[in-house]
Amino acid sequence: MRIVIAGGGLAGLAAAVALTERGLPCEVLESRPRLGGRASSFLDPVSGMSIDNCQHVSLGCCTNFRHFCETTGLAEFFRREATLHFIGPEGRVDQFSASSLPAPFHLVGAFARLSYLTWHDKFWLARGLKALARGVTAEERRLPFSEWLARHGQTPVAISRFWQVVLVSALSESLDRIDVEHARKVFVDTFLAHRDGWFVEIPTVPLDDLYGGRLTEWLISRGTTIRLQTAVERIEIEEGRVSAARMSSGETVGGDEFILALPFFRVRSVLPESLAAHRDLTGIERLEAAPISSVHLWFDRPITELPHAVLVDRLCQWMFNRTALGTAFVPTSFNTNPQRERSHSKDTDIRTHIAGWCPETTATSNGFYYQIVISASRELAGQSREAILAQVLAELTSIWPETARATLLHSRQVTEHRAVFSPLPGVDALRPTQQSPIANLQFAGDWTQTGWPATMEGAVRSGYLAAANVLARLGRPESVVRPDLPVGIWSRLLMGVSGRS
Repeated sequence: MRIVIAGGGLAGLAAAVALTERGLPCEVLESRPRLGGRASSFLDPVSGMSIDNCQHVSLGCCTNFRHFCETTGLAEFFRREATLHFIGPEGRVDQFSASSLPAPFHLVGAFARLSYLTWHDKFWLARGLKALARGVTAEERRLPFSEWLARHGQTPVAISRFWQVVLVSALSESLDRIDVEHARKVFVDTFLAHRDGWFVEIPTVPLDDLYGGRLTEWLISRGTTIRLQTAVERIEIEEGRVSAARMSSGETVGGDEFILALPFFRVRSVLPESLAAHRDLTGIERLEAAPISSVHLWFDRPITELPHAVLVDRLCQWMFNRTALGTAFVPTSFNTNPQRERSHSKDTDIRTHIAGWCPETTATSNGFYYQIVISASRELAGQSREAILAQVLAELTSIWPETARATLLHSRQVTEHRAVFSPLPGVDALRPTQQSPIANLQFAGDWTQTGWPATMEGAVRSGYLAAANVLARLGRPESVVRPDLPVGIWSRLLMGVSGRS
């Protein structure tokens, strides 16, 4: 039995893990020189550090991503944050943490302590959350979330300082381009259904070390083959079934079962025209993408001791103190000859991994590393790097004055232009199931029907669902997808949460 997976992002890797764990090794074909897809890292030649293309975090409600990490031994490399740090427009830091009460009471105190919302804002916010919890009507499902908020009396301040802060970070879209059901999914699963749903889990090593190192070893040790820089150019069909995947090199890889785990904007280009035109797949062409930008900064001194911060009502949305979090590879000094670094064949020749190190004990010549995340970053298009950097530094200085006294040693800006698919109203009607019109071909990707928006959890669920379809075809039916966190009894009785969207 030969199972071929085209695509080494999280969706393809999740399918490979599920099948490999059940004694069905796979052959994973990845066009890039590394695994992880959008959840990957690259070497910054100036700092000598491995930096992530974008900060990827998980939540407590992401049960399948958690299972994926526990299965492969990656869970120990995620740090759970029991407190979030929200910084309001006036610069005050509000600590957001749960009490010992059951859901939905566990976060009442946290919401009450948000200093940048008035009690009037909080009253209408509570009413809005309760309305979402009870579900949305058929008419409301056709609305953008911005209109839903207006209909439910949300104040302009609550919209800009709460609803927008959460949703732009979670879905990387503006409120007028978000489906109501997708918004409901975020708030119900994260804040209302279960007391553990809101926890944020942050990787403590670069993503490439997770997926390109430890996960690769896990898969290979169990018989799965990983082929990098092997781009699938065409899926070949003979007598109504997929017979092979043709590479851009001209090589063909035959198999019995195939999983196509490519980004949505590449899928139809590798399918035969007759299959690409199938009515179940034409919606893929109408999916739109949203960008996420990261600004990486290295200073000669710390500008804050906070490990992370949510920045409210600003261009910058999240700050991650990568030095304090221990998620960077730190060089002995900054490289003044980037071309020389590129000549090294292995990243490990030029960096030292020091996860968990203490900032106070590290020489400032190494730099203190911060990552700023700007989701839904269309407004940055056309701006120069200098202009963007100036805006970011001005915002950081207004919050942490030490920024003005620090010397910026190096900066790097990265934009993933097609980071996620946009959760536009009605988008779920465009998303295909994992089972393609061809029996031995499955689709995997966060853009398929998963019940989740474009997240790491959605990607893993899609891979698990594709793997379950393969198992069923082999006469081994099994439920691979893990259940959601159970809805708390008080959430059901008081908020009306009966299930997930």
